[in-house]
Parts: sequence; C-alpha cells; structure tokens
Amino acid sequence: MATHGMTIGAAARAAGVHVETLRYYQRLGLVAEPARPASGFRRYGEDTVARLRFIKRAQELGFTLEETRSLLRLADGGSCEATRRLAEAKLATIEARLRDLQRMRRALVELVGACAGARQAPPCPIIAALADGATPRAHDRAGA
Repeated sequence: MATHGMTIGAAARAAGVHVETLRYYQRLGLVAEPARPASGFRRYGEDTVARLRFIKRAQELGFTLEETRSLLRLADGGSCEATRRLAEAKLATIEARLRDLQRMRRALVELVGACAGARQAPPCPIIAALADGATPRAHDRAGA
C-alpha cells in the first residue's frame, strides 16, 4: 500500500475483516491503535493487516482470542517450545471435542433409526428418550 498507510476501512478490507472487528481487537489490545495525526485520520500499515490475518488464521484453527493473545506475545519474541505447548493443548481440546461429537452422532443416529422404524402411537421414541435421558436401546431394555 501507499507509504502514507491505509484508512481503517482499507486495512480491514485488506485483512478480510469488518471495521468493527478491527476496532474490537483494538479495544482488547490485540491490535495497536495508531496515533491520530493533526489531519485527524489514523493510518494503518501492513503490519496491522498482517496481525489481523494472523488473528483470523488462529481463530480458524480454533484458538480463542485469549489464546491468540498468547500466540501474539510468543510471535513477538517468545519461544518455539511455548508455542508448541499451546498448540498441543489446543489439539488435545479439539480431539476431545471430536470424541464428544462422535458420541453425539452415534446417539442421534440411534434415535433417528428408532423413530424411522416406529409405527406406534405417541410418544415418539426420540421424545421419549430425551424425556427420560436414555438412548432408544436403553429405553427398550428398561421397558422389556
């Protein structure tokens, strides 16, 4: 961009975020707010755009804004080992969430299957299972 820098709108567009997102990150201290010159219009440099892109990429990988703050501190002179530990912790969290999602998927497949085969009067097997906290198989075994 020009040596004079970019407006907030141009910087936000270049990074692929909304202006309000950039302002929010400034309030959180994730992105520095340039000084207001006599002209009254702050100008943003490529460093701001790079930092915004870094934040977006971190979020795409599942890092929270607080975790991203730690990554930014590490990027500003921290150790690679500390960064690796932070990434390993995030990976463990994601793997646990995936296990939870697979468990939820199996339960829902079972519930949908029980409902698809049911030709009985209400209650619907899904509603019944949700009401008593049991999966359909557990519900069938309890009633048998």
